[in-house]
Amino acid sequence: MKDCKRLIAGFYVTGTQGSTCGGQPLERSLAQAGADACRRGADQLWVMDGSQDDEEHEYVIGQMKELAKEADEPIFAGGRIKRLEDVKKYLYAGASAVFLDARIQENVDLISEASRRFGPEKIYVLVPDESWICRAPEYARLGAGGIILSWAGASESGEDSASLENMMETIRNLPTDGEEPLQWILLVSGADSIRGDVLAAALKEPEFSAAVLNPAGLKTEDFMELKQQLKGCGVPVDTFESSLQWEDFKTNSDGLVPAIVQDYKTGQVLMMAYMNEQAFGDTLRTGRMHYYSRSRKSQWLKGETSGHFQYVKSLKIDCDRDTILAVVHQIGPACHTGNTSCFFTTLAEKDYRQTNPLKVFEDVYQVILDRKEHPKEGSYTNYLFDKGIDKILKKVGEEATEIVIAAKNPNPEEVKYEIADFLYHMMVLMAQKGISWEEITKELADR
Repeated sequence: MKDCKRLIAGFYVTGTQGSTCGGQPLERSLAQAGADACRRGADQLWVMDGSQDDEEHEYVIGQMKELAKEADEPIFAGGRIKRLEDVKKYLYAGASAVFLDARIQENVDLISEASRRFGPEKIYVLVPDESWICRAPEYARLGAGGIILSWAGASESGEDSASLENMMETIRNLPTDGEEPLQWILLVSGADSIRGDVLAAALKEPEFSAAVLNPAGLKTEDFMELKQQLKGCGVPVDTFESSLQWEDFKTNSDGLVPAIVQDYKTGQVLMMAYMNEQAFGDTLRTGRMHYYSRSRKSQWLKGETSGHFQYVKSLKIDCDRDTILAVVHQIGPACHTGNTSCFFTTLAEKDYRQTNPLKVFEDVYQVILDRKEHPKEGSYTNYLFDKGIDKILKKVGEEATEIVIAAKNPNPEEVKYEIADFLYHMMVLMAQKGISWEEITKELADR
């Protein structure tokens, strides 16, 4: 995605009254709507916190946490910031960067402190229109890493907005004082349809790295479709481009290639189906798995009837170039029987010890969760839960100290033993606090 222009799905969260998109209430939760926008091609998410009091603000933070769990893409957040603690709260809720509102002086006063504390790459400044562009150098000197510029020129109601040419001239004439150039992001304001041609012209400008768009302003709320339009206008966007042509594949006698489908999180094999050239092309164009049905002799989009779409994460070809491996985000079950995978019937099996690290962690964690939900007499895990958080924390601290002591000895076996003890007690703490391994690995991946 290097050097590609990013399309960011924007949402406005209005506290306990719910979330809106382009002024229209969302029929789904923010987490569902945001995750769906990402699956449909959005490269990032933007959340404006419109809460009016502390109770509503806590509701928004909760919505953001759920969104961060569901979506794999980075999140911009801001809106209700009065002090540095509010910036931290957004970041801890899952935001990768925070924007401060230039119209609020206390937000401007926070730029320097927030930049020093969290890094300039995490601090952006939102300006309301083109007349504020001249203040960008001041925000840069204070430590902002980028500017989010609200602009109505790419919406259908934007005829009266300053022309793109005048806006770009103003940006290019800004003094830089030898500093790194600011990142500029367009926030396409207006609740109506997006003018793709004007947006393309803006994103062709090297100063702009991304655009925040209202998903409701897209004809089908499909960012992949808009990306294809922008790509046709010469804008570099992140789409699926195959490194090989269909002619490079070894097809069978019917001109087909089998595709093995694998879940991107678990690695589980979900199904196998066939692709022809059209299905392969449609998959690349839309980012959703398409196949060719040999029985019906027709193309089919997985999930078109059931809603169980498969969103592409990657496509690979094997060494013989006659089989495709599709790694996907599966919605619902992959199998028509309702099973997660089509491969659910065991033919033969031998007992073996599981040593896949992530699988072992998850299996042990699931046992701990089961003990929490279904206590077992004599269980040490239940003893810890019964004693409560203070006992659990005491054991975590003790085991951490044991690792330090063991590490002073030359025998690595002792360190290994103590780390295993620590990890077990840490997982008990995770279960007590309702934290999953998926959340931990996501946090590590974002660092």
